[in-house]
Amino acid sequence: MAQIQEYQDLVLDALEVVEFKLIRSKSDLENEELAFHPLMAHQIFGESESIFGYQDLKVRILYTAGPLHIYLGIDYDKKVDELSKGDIKADDVVATIAEKLPDGCYFVNMDEFLKTLDKADKFQPFGEKLFEFKQEDDGKKRVFEFYNSNYKQPSFLKFFSRLQTFVLWFVDAASYIDVDDPQWSYFICYEKFKNDNGEVSFATVGYTTVYEYYAYPQNIRPRISQMLVLPPFQKLGVGTKFLKTIYNFYQTLKNVIDITVEDPSHDFQRMRNFVDALLCKKLKSFQKEELKKGFNKEMIKEAREVLKLNPRQCRKVYEILRLFYINIHDKDDYTSYRLDVKKRLNAVYHKQLSDIKKMEKAKMDTEWLRARLPNLKLRIEQLQEEYEQVEKEYQQVIEKLRVI
Repeated sequence: MAQIQEYQDLVLDALEVVEFKLIRSKSDLENEELAFHPLMAHQIFGESESIFGYQDLKVRILYTAGPLHIYLGIDYDKKVDELSKGDIKADDVVATIAEKLPDGCYFVNMDEFLKTLDKADKFQPFGEKLFEFKQEDDGKKRVFEFYNSNYKQPSFLKFFSRLQTFVLWFVDAASYIDVDDPQWSYFICYEKFKNDNGEVSFATVGYTTVYEYYAYPQNIRPRISQMLVLPPFQKLGVGTKFLKTIYNFYQTLKNVIDITVEDPSHDFQRMRNFVDALLCKKLKSFQKEELKKGFNKEMIKEAREVLKLNPRQCRKVYEILRLFYINIHDKDDYTSYRLDVKKRLNAVYHKQLSDIKKMEKAKMDTEWLRARLPNLKLRIEQLQEEYEQVEKEYQQVIEKLRVI
C-alpha cells in the first residue's frame, strides 16, 4: 500500500483521458475539435472512474462515422511498471474496455482500422426510411434521415452491436440489449453529407430501441427503451424528431394499444412532455375550455386513439396544457389548478391511509405501517414541495410551447 501511495499522481480521471472521435476522413484523425469525452465511466472502470499507472495518458476510441468500426488505443509517456521496476502494475486499459466490446468488432492496429475507413464511404443506412429533416447549423444546411430496422438483417445486428457500445459511456445504468430477441425494433438516425470527393455519404447520429410487448389478443404495446443521440449531434433537435418519428410509425398500426417509456431520464421526460403537449394541443378534448372542466375519460380516449398516449402520460399533458392556458394571477383559477394537481400527487398517501383503516377493521396490526407514513403536518409540507417541483418542470415545457 505504501508503494502505491507514492504513485498517487498516476491515478487519472477516466472522463478526462478517454476521448472519442467519429472519423469521416483521414484528416479527422488529427482534428482535435472533433474529440468528445464520456459523461460517465463507472460502468467500465468502477465507481471511482479512475485509471491507474500512467503519465500523460490518452485513451483513443475512434469510430468510422458511418459503419462504426472501432479503433482502440492508448498513448502515454511513462508507465508505473517501469517506474516501480515491475513491483506495481498499471491498469490494462485496452483489455478493460475491450471486455465491454462485442467480439471481433474493434482494432488495435491503426493500419487495419484505416482499411475499414477506406471503405466507409460506401456505407448505406439499414432498413426502411421513415422521415428526413433539414437543420441549419452555423449557416450550414444539414440533412438527417430516420430509418427503422429489425432482427431479420444479420449485417444490421452486427452494426448495432457496435453502435450500442456508446451507451455504457453516455447513459447511466444502461446495458446492452439482447439483439437475438425478435420483439426489439430499432430506429436509427443518420446524417447525409457529401464526402471529400463530392459523393453522398452517411454518418451515424444515434438510435432508439423499442420493445414491442404482446397485448391480448393480437395487439402490442411498444415501450421506448433507450434513446441516444451522439454528442456531436446534440442540440440540433434530433431527439425531438426521433420521438415524433416513432410516434408516427406506431400511430399508423391498428394493433398498437399505446406507447410507453421505460425509466425515462429527466431530460427525456421533459422532451416527451413537450412533444406530447404539442400534439395534444390539436385535439378537441384538450382545448382551453375543455381543460378548465378538469381531467376526464374523453381525454384519455382521444389521446389513446389518435396519438397512442397511455393514460398516465395523458394526465401529465392535461396538467401541462391547463397550466399553459390559465392566468396564474387569477387567484381562483390558479388555486383550482393547484388543488387538482395536489389531489393526484396525494393519491398514494390517501390509498395508504385507506389500507390502514381496512386493516384495523380486520383487527390487523398497523403500527409498523403507520410508522412509515409522515404525520399530517409533514405530509402537507412534502406535498407543497412536490407540487413546486412539478410546476417548475411544467414551466420549462411551457416556455418551449410559447416559442412554438
